[in-house]
Amino acid sequence: MNYFSPSYLTTPILNSSVTLKSNPKISGTAGQLPSSKSISNRTLIINALAGSRSTVRNLSSARDTQLMQSLLTSSSATIDVMDAGTTMRFLTAYFALTNQRKVITGTDRMKQRPIGLLVDALRKIGADIAYREQAGFPPIETLGFNSQKADTIEIAGNVSSQYISALMMVAPILTNGLTIKLTGEIGSMPYITMTEALMKEFGAKISFEKNQIKVLPGKYNPTTITVEADWSAASYWYAFTALAEEANILLPNVSEKSLQGDRIIVDVMEKLGVHSVFKNGMLGLTKKDSATHLEWNFKDCPDLAQTVLPLCAAKGISGKFTGLESLRIKETDRIAALKNELTKIGAMLIEEVGGWRLKPGNISLLKEPIETYHDHRMAMGFAPWATLTDITILSPEVVNKSYPGFWEDVKAVGIDVSEVKS
Repeated sequence: MNYFSPSYLTTPILNSSVTLKSNPKISGTAGQLPSSKSISNRTLIINALAGSRSTVRNLSSARDTQLMQSLLTSSSATIDVMDAGTTMRFLTAYFALTNQRKVITGTDRMKQRPIGLLVDALRKIGADIAYREQAGFPPIETLGFNSQKADTIEIAGNVSSQYISALMMVAPILTNGLTIKLTGEIGSMPYITMTEALMKEFGAKISFEKNQIKVLPGKYNPTTITVEADWSAASYWYAFTALAEEANILLPNVSEKSLQGDRIIVDVMEKLGVHSVFKNGMLGLTKKDSATHLEWNFKDCPDLAQTVLPLCAAKGISGKFTGLESLRIKETDRIAALKNELTKIGAMLIEEVGGWRLKPGNISLLKEPIETYHDHRMAMGFAPWATLTDITILSPEVVNKSYPGFWEDVKAVGIDVSEVKS
């Protein structure tokens, strides 16, 4: 079988760990802060649909983005998206509606992440897609697309926004365009509006009013685009600042007026003890007074949960949270992973009717290493505890998925990092 999966992207998770030596006083520049993975991945898909004629600057160095770039140009019949959910969903729509025959597979965890709603929508449009193992889940095979059968589809608004974005991006190449009606409550709205904005950058004619997205048929045009820094990655430096005794952190290329929904971390962290100053293309973080209780809805920013909850648990801040449901179908079951690791300092994440309650813990109780569950955000979300205590984090290479230079940046702000491989 012709099987494409670049060796530099498939290095197995090692039996390794990093130990961070506690330092309550941190300062410096996170010089390897990555560009936005979300913007990069969308730009790659749209640029491919535009004939790959655009100039894209500052593309993310994240493994997921490098993987997307490689797979888009692969002539192989079977490709491996590994654990990259965005890549799986975007490429399913891309290959299906550009009439390419591909088998798209991934890790064992990827085979547990649902894709049925997207496949159903693509089939309704006219794509021929088959499941290779379990119905509703990867791996799938795109078998061809001859003609458009429907120009209006419905999809639940509270499912992964990646399904919706995937359909939006391929819509201009359809003979009749596409109208997408979102039913019910819409989750992760900022990611949908990000997709809309990027499509318009490439000349797409698209409108999004109330719960209806209407994309007219037409070609994408080549353009020039510079990808801004990743706000999800920036969030970890807010947590370091909030927990430190003294902190002065600089982050480069962070856009004050950003397409990214995770920019909301500025508002969250104003409550948790961090002040943001944008100046001369840099974002400066300094300490301020903090609240003792936080209530927040993560519906539009679920990736921030693994930054905010460990921070609150270690800082003695109680919380009531909603909008965490989608965490169960990410790289791991992030609800279960958070519960497990927070108990190591006596903190508790308690599911209640309508949400979750956080009971903070005592950082001095930490004796065990932090498990990362093959999840980059678990490693980076718990690393800021190093401002309070020595901490060991297992499988630290998981950060390569989104922030390859993370541990170097941790060193750059004054925390000693020692790695052990076995």
